Amino acid sequence: MTSKRTSQRLRSTPVPGVRDSYTGVDFNLGFHVRHYDLELDYAVGPNRLRATATLRMDSYLELERLTLDLSGALQVKQVSVRMFSPATQVEVKRFSHRNLKLSVTFTTPIPADAEFELTITYQGNPRPVRSSWGMLGWEELSNGSLVASQPNGARSWYPCDDTPDEKATYRIAVTTASTYTVVANGHLRSAQRSGASTRWVYEMPQPMASYLATVQVGQYEKVELSDARTPVVAYVPRALKADFMEDFAQQVAMLDCYTELFGPYPFGIYTVVVTEDELEIPLEAAGLSIFGANHARGDHAWERLIAHELSHQWFGNSLGLAQWDDIWLNEGFACYAEWLWFEHSAGKPAAESAKEHYLGLAAKPQDLLLANPGPKDMFDDRVYKRGAMVVHALRTLLGDDAFFTMLRSYVASGKHSVVEPMDLRNAALQAGADPQALDTLWQSWLHQTKLPPFPGE
Repeated sequence: MTSKRTSQRLRSTPVPGVRDSYTGVDFNLGFHVRHYDLELDYAVGPNRLRATATLRMDSYLELERLTLDLSGALQVKQVSVRMFSPATQVEVKRFSHRNLKLSVTFTTPIPADAEFELTITYQGNPRPVRSSWGMLGWEELSNGSLVASQPNGARSWYPCDDTPDEKATYRIAVTTASTYTVVANGHLRSAQRSGASTRWVYEMPQPMASYLATVQVGQYEKVELSDARTPVVAYVPRALKADFMEDFAQQVAMLDCYTELFGPYPFGIYTVVVTEDELEIPLEAAGLSIFGANHARGDHAWERLIAHELSHQWFGNSLGLAQWDDIWLNEGFACYAEWLWFEHSAGKPAAESAKEHYLGLAAKPQDLLLANPGPKDMFDDRVYKRGAMVVHALRTLLGDDAFFTMLRSYVASGKHSVVEPMDLRNAALQAGADPQALDTLWQSWLHQTKLPPFPGE
């Protein structure tokens, strides 16, 4: 069945079956969520959440029922539907919530090509959801909370279509004790105090995948790093401020560098959060990056990761993934962006960094297929480094002028949508790549496990 709205789907290839082969989560089919309006009331001490989520949706199939992803730690109290066509009378007949799925059945089917709102009231103690990659989503800190959902932990705190190729705009409002600061995606529109509580309202007008939505709660001090065309702000524990200013001294210069190389910064503001707790790795969200206290010690030990997380705003957050087997597009470009930053800031050629990591890859098992690494290896460092080597091989094939022209074109054409390897390959062809040489590069780096020769050698 087709409809006028089917063409609005972000991916160009069909949905592969009914289940995500990487996360094991069944797809929620028949509709798109266009906007999430989240009203959260959060008590830090008991980690208690009371919330209402209003989802603006449209159907591309007739819907007798639909499903959304939601953790079993949260109890759904009420579900209602509102149609935007006065001639269509639909109500919620019943809903059930089990196996991490909220299922809603309607009294009469919602027609295809209809616009409607689903409002869900729920509460509970949010906690990370268990996955093959550890615990994902809403996590308590020693004094606050954070959200880090990649690849499918968004269901830990709100009902959603938790798949990477479905993007929506967001409004996130959080009410909590006034002793805490709340940070979320996008621009802070208001922070209104009432008694002992403050209600923080953020708006994200650019569409983002569900796993990139985040809420950070902690006792932070706001630091403005730049009030230029793209504001850069940070939220940092007061005790870490001096070390933060030392370690993140190049943050604005990095943004300027990447804007020149990749094109305009894709979001309205860039926000950095440093938690009081230590974190194993930094975490990305749309328009925002999260670092642990261990990443701000004043010793410049993590400059490459600061660059890496910023670059994800272009590669991964603006240019999203159609499916997780293409994760090298996110991590390969972010890794190569590290090398580009040091090429710019320290005069170290990216080819030199590439050679170092090529030798590292050569010393590791050569049994990973970059085009489809599988869920067990999707976050393997070989995906990151071999993905970066693909980017360097393209640069070697095209030459610098054509490569960076291609890069800006590729970023612009995929802005706030999703990309697949074919999009990058087509961009390289349009930039003048020899088709036969490009086919050899593509086959050897993406579709064979054996490590090809170093580019240019």
